[in-house]
Amino acid sequence: MKGDFVMKAVQYSEYGPADVLSLADVPAPDVAAGQVKIDVRAVSVNPIDWKIRAGLMSKFLAVDFPAGVGRDGAGVVSELGDGVRGVKVGDEVSFMVPRGASCAAEQIAIPAELAVSKPAHLSFAEAAAYPLVAVTAWITLDELYAGNIAGKEVLIHGGAGGVGGIAVQIARHKGARVAATCSEANVDYVKSLGAEKVVAYDIQDFTDELGKMDVIFDTMGGEVHRRSYEVLKKGGRLVCINAAPIEDLSSQYGVTMKVADVSDIPGALGKVASLVGENAIIPQVNQSFPLTEIADAHRVVETGRARGKIVVTLD
Repeated sequence: MKGDFVMKAVQYSEYGPADVLSLADVPAPDVAAGQVKIDVRAVSVNPIDWKIRAGLMSKFLAVDFPAGVGRDGAGVVSELGDGVRGVKVGDEVSFMVPRGASCAAEQIAIPAELAVSKPAHLSFAEAAAYPLVAVTAWITLDELYAGNIAGKEVLIHGGAGGVGGIAVQIARHKGARVAATCSEANVDYVKSLGAEKVVAYDIQDFTDELGKMDVIFDTMGGEVHRRSYEVLKKGGRLVCINAAPIEDLSSQYGVTMKVADVSDIPGALGKVASLVGENAIIPQVNQSFPLTEIADAHRVVETGRARGKIVVTLD
């Protein structure tokens, strides 16, 4: 770290392209009761990061400038707030930060329950790659939204992406028969994650290639969302995360459509961390960038074609 009171953090002072991101000297965080301070070693880059930075979410998630970026990562606990139990200085952890906070910085202070033990077999980059996407996939595929998927036919759109790749693994772990869509270049990769049937959307039409599904997990929105109703069984479920615009056609097709709230199931981070520790979920790191090149990391994610996760590392 650069010092006891000042640290480096990624910030931006206006909405715009990745070029608005820069490293700034900011005060190091203080640790309140119930919090842990973490020396950050790696941070993942999620689509929501660039969408907020570009101002695409300003109607729903307005930020105060200067703003930071990053929702999850991994590091080493360096200080404990009053009342914290079950964790000690020196522990290696994965973490998420609360909505409205950021973590692309040398240090963060967060509620202790938002940090979970890092399995020894994971690198910091791998440990940073899974928290937000795995929690998103876990909650969306929970019985609250998807119902009991054991033995069911489940289609996951965007199976090579950050959320989709983890969703394939979670659905398989829950006992579903998994189909997925991805580009032709990623078919073998998505099969390696556990999908039995993979449709290459750039050369195939999933509505022609698939029979009726019990559950569809839509990570895409837009036209993919509208056409998904065509391959959903009567009484089936279409579960979504906020992506491109969606149109609720559930009554027309006799199905249920739900948009998951990825903050509404307590303990989800601990549940997915256990699965990572058991190798039931294997984090997928596509590419790593140093913190000084975080703008390049954002540009890669912004293409929408990254396989797995893009991670930024801090030395």
